[in-house]
Amino acid sequence: QVQVAESGGGLVQPGGSLRLSCTTSMGISFINLMRWYRQAPGYQRELVASISNGGTTNYADSVRGRFTISRPGGGDTMYLQMNSLKPDDTAVYYCNVRAYTGAQHWGQGTQVTVSS
Repeated sequence: QVQVAESGGGLVQPGGSLRLSCTTSMGISFINLMRWYRQAPGYQRELVASISNGGTTNYADSVRGRFTISRPGGGDTMYLQMNSLKPDDTAVYYCNVRAYTGAQHWGQGTQVTVSS
């Protein structure tokens, strides 16, 4: 059973920063893509950012320029550095790990709340 675990969420004031982490037990040679999603109350889950095994990154328009996704050394841990946070960024953030086989695994999510 592949494990995926997020950490780093919390309460932050508007304009502040947080760094989320995601660690997986999937062997790194099997990882094709790692992604961050988020889901706010009453809304569908949306893709925030992704990073391929080759290091190609993509971002949702709403976070581009403020969030940075990384996966140092192509290892088993991915990060999401979130700067200039806004109340609209409040959501549960989920990590998704996709294997080359197409199999996907999700974490339990970590709550991010942006409020004064």
